[in-house]
Amino acid sequence: MLAALQTELDQRKADGLLRQRRLLDSPQAEYIVANDKKFLSFCSNDYLGLANHPALIAAMQQAAGDSGVGSGASNLITGHHRYHDELEKKLAKFVNMPAALLFSTGYMANIGVISALMGRNDAVFADKLNHACLNEGAYLSRAEFHRFAHNDVTALEKLLKASTAKYKLIAADAVFSMDGDIAPIPKYLALCEQYDAYLYIDDAHGFGVLGEHGKGSLSYYNLKSPRIIYMATLGKAAGVAGAFVAGEQVVIDYLIQKANSYVYSTPAPPALSATLSVSVSLIEQGDNLRVHLRHLIATLKQNLKLKKWQLMPSITAVQPLVIGRNQAALALSEYLQKLGILVPAIRPPTVPVNTARLRISLSAAHSEQDVIKLAQALNEAEKVMK
Repeated sequence: MLAALQTELDQRKADGLLRQRRLLDSPQAEYIVANDKKFLSFCSNDYLGLANHPALIAAMQQAAGDSGVGSGASNLITGHHRYHDELEKKLAKFVNMPAALLFSTGYMANIGVISALMGRNDAVFADKLNHACLNEGAYLSRAEFHRFAHNDVTALEKLLKASTAKYKLIAADAVFSMDGDIAPIPKYLALCEQYDAYLYIDDAHGFGVLGEHGKGSLSYYNLKSPRIIYMATLGKAAGVAGAFVAGEQVVIDYLIQKANSYVYSTPAPPALSATLSVSVSLIEQGDNLRVHLRHLIATLKQNLKLKKWQLMPSITAVQPLVIGRNQAALALSEYLQKLGILVPAIRPPTVPVNTARLRISLSAAHSEQDVIKLAQALNEAEKVMK
């Protein structure tokens, strides 16, 4: 087995698909130190620049003194601290939902929720570009699993119309992490009403960025329905860690009993929840950060003068630049690294074959000049690279 593993790794390297970790020696910020070098970073999902915010650092330090550094037991034993409880209530109110439940990661939330709510006689309908954990939640549920072409409402309706499943769940990212585009959530909700289905929205990349005061994609579309189950992560725009699921009180009560990734795991340290309570307030008060972020998105588009490489249509902080071949995307990423700019190359299976790309992640921590520097470097790279 070990020899077979090495052979597969060698083949991945030859195909330009080998992934490697970088060793970080700084906080997440517009400038980071990775592998002992300083870079202007366009890699982070810290969309509002909160990961190194002094108010959050102070909150974490104080809360650790109050509550210790570990939760010590599962939520249903003695691990559910008042800090956890207060954050759940604050998050539910913030996203205008009846109740919320914390999970340690977004991955744990998605596999826990879908596998708890769906079963053998049910059906899950998923966008083909959904995050892997949404798919794995469907597999764990043992429900029928149907995938439809990206954002294709007509294809989804055909699947729903033909389904004889007892319960039906549409599962979709709100903002797609590698394309940056937004799902047609209002149309999905209309289909839920028509075909008696429920809608599970993963708003990992929309929470904190989209909607009124950063309340997320449901606010962006002005949607509210008991058929919606909403998930958002807390390690991206919120700047800390974890995730939450929000929905009807009965859904949250049921998940407390049946979501295995919640029931059988120790929760994140209480200090994280206390810190996140401050983060939610900063998000709500951060309209100026979102205005600046939108300005940076516009600045990037205005300053890119590319003929061969194509920036995908996106109004979000995720700005993918499609290159094509794996090795070409890697070479461009390495070219930028030599200039002190870090932008990750994303390759299959994360994205479709022959659509390898640079995933440019913008943050409110960036300055206009940072973004212009990136655009100018890309313009020059296209001229000199084959």
